[in-house]
Amino acid sequence: MATEVRVPTLGESVTEATVATWFKKPGDQVAVDDMLCELETDKVTVEVPSPVAGTLAEIVAAEGATVSTEALLAQINEGAAAPGPAAATATATAAKSAPAPAEQTVAVMVPVLGESVTEATVSTWYKKPGDTVAQDEMLCELETDKVSVEVPAPAAGVLGQILAAEGSTVQAGGQLAVIGGDIS
Repeated sequence: MATEVRVPTLGESVTEATVATWFKKPGDQVAVDDMLCELETDKVTVEVPSPVAGTLAEIVAAEGATVSTEALLAQINEGAAAPGPAAATATATAAKSAPAPAEQTVAVMVPVLGESVTEATVSTWYKKPGDTVAQDEMLCELETDKVSVEVPAPAAGVLGQILAAEGSTVQAGGQLAVIGGDIS
């Protein structure tokens, strides 16, 4: 299945950015949260992480291109590239021993906040523990002295625990919450 990588919310009143650097190229394997590219605006530099694990199938917006919020940047084919027979057997064995989806958790992390910005304040949580969330649904909003950043859910599931309450200060790259697996 192909997953679209889109331009994230860039900040209040910022509607476009320039694709500065691609860290991956088509055919590269990517893990969840691997940095794919960097976008630059007149106010902030934003790194775009991979929303899924898989293979970078296509780069739609080349370096130097100007893109608007929510524009398509790339496509990722979920899962590993065509595995050989040994890899297929290892994958099948791993799948049998993997925990049930209800037991899996995904960390919700503070995104890159911009050049030289190291912390933010949690201004609003849109969801509460126990709420079902869809991938890319907005969970909370962070405020810095330069920009407001909405934090999307990195995966679908149930918001299990909020680790940074409204009004608390969080560090760039810190953990905000935990999402559990899909409801069974």
